[in-house]
Amino acid sequence: MTDKNNGMPWERELLRDFMFTLHKEQVKDRRWRMLLKILRASGIILVMLIVFKLGSAAKPSPFGGNEAAKSHIAYINIRGEISPGASADADNLIPAIKAAFKSETSKAVVLRINSPGGSPVQSGRIYEEVKYQKEIYPNKKVFAVIGDIGASGGYYIAAAADEIYADQASLVGSIGVISSGFGFTGLMNKLGVERRAITAGENKALLDPFAPLDDSTRLFWEDVLDRTHKQFIARVKEGRGERLKEDPRVFSGLIWNGEQALEMGLIDGLGSMNTVARDVINEPNLVDYTPSRDIFQRITQSAKVAVSAFANEQTFKMY
Repeated sequence: MTDKNNGMPWERELLRDFMFTLHKEQVKDRRWRMLLKILRASGIILVMLIVFKLGSAAKPSPFGGNEAAKSHIAYINIRGEISPGASADADNLIPAIKAAFKSETSKAVVLRINSPGGSPVQSGRIYEEVKYQKEIYPNKKVFAVIGDIGASGGYYIAAAADEIYADQASLVGSIGVISSGFGFTGLMNKLGVERRAITAGENKALLDPFAPLDDSTRLFWEDVLDRTHKQFIARVKEGRGERLKEDPRVFSGLIWNGEQALEMGLIDGLGSMNTVARDVINEPNLVDYTPSRDIFQRITQSAKVAVSAFANEQTFKMY
């Protein structure tokens, strides 16, 4: 049967109309999907701008803000694990330390510590920067104030200060180095699992948790830890000097409360940041120089820290 108007079989005309309608619907669908993608991207950008604006409003400048224009105490929070990618890593804190010393209106610098320790490398870099800035600005005193805990790497940093204060119940000390992990050789034997590790270099698989720990490896790693411990002890002695009590337990890795730490010469007095500001420095204006990070940085950095901690289970730390 043929259409009388154009001589085209009705089946072909029907198919043509169907394909044309289908094409129109596909074009319309693509346009809607594109519009939704644009709206979604715009929404994400808008949220990011709002977060950025709120962060900027909370802290108008990187270090100190408007309050830093007048006489003040510049304090820097050193919180949590001291490790690469964390809030208490050297790259994050050193610019703040420099700014706190450089400020013409900062009367003193306070390291507000609440940390169980972490990387000896990061702790050492922060320690060295504080000591270096003290040489450049010899008239600007540095105080360390320990909160709940200032142990191991946290105390390492505190030792760079001119004076250290803590609460009577604060945990202070733990001057030692530890390397910890797990051994799975017995379990693997029971399960019938074979370990296959191909290396170039006889010690490349040092401290492999799936291989037995032999005496030569243990002795080698103990020497590494012992040398790192001696570096830690040297920094504490350099910072504390004759104030330290002649007691071998000071460097044994033991941790003390504030009252005991005062007796051992690990701290100079009992107090908080507010009491130190009021009674020791005599300056009520406290200005936070701690670097701030937005929510996106915190999420990504937390993920990096978690992955790094999992991947480097056998690396040693100072707690």
